Amino acid sequence: MVCTFTDNPMTISQSLLAPEDISFEGAIALTQSLLSEMETGKLSDTEIKEIVTSIVKTENGARGFFVTYLTEDGDVAELSPPAVLKALAVAPDIVAELLVKNLAMSTAMVVHHARNQDHEMAASANRVRSRSALIISSIKTPVCQTIAQQILAAIATGEGNYAAFLQKWGYDRDQKDAIAQTLRTIL
Repeated sequence: MVCTFTDNPMTISQSLLAPEDISFEGAIALTQSLLSEMETGKLSDTEIKEIVTSIVKTENGARGFFVTYLTEDGDVAELSPPAVLKALAVAPDIVAELLVKNLAMSTAMVVHHARNQDHEMAASANRVRSRSALIISSIKTPVCQTIAQQILAAIATGEGNYAAFLQKWGYDRDQKDAIAQTLRTIL
């Protein structure tokens, strides 16, 4: 299938490649398009890897990718396609921090929503937590373990690289305990 933009014909995969200056919003839209194409089976593993790599190579791209990928309702993220995992492993410094923070934040939100008896939102947060943990376990990048250890240290001491992150979100003791328990599962 060929999509035409201006006078240059492009394949689907070429039209889904992220520009170097992709915005957060642009990455969300691009990831939504990618997931739609993946669900139809129109993209090869090579194309998927190339597209995801192009999206996650920048901070804005990676943030937009994960906001969409970890929360989407379809089956693609549940299946954790090898092509996606290989692409995520290409940018470990950007990807690792976002994944571990997503794991921590979604874990805290499960506690928050459960307290408020919001079972739908708790289930959604739990889906993000599960997907984040699965990706971290699958890509096996040492950077994820380092960041997890640093967050655990910040929870224990209130100091360190991630103390401000924990303070920013105002996590209470129960949330921090849940985060610590979840982070230990990926170490």
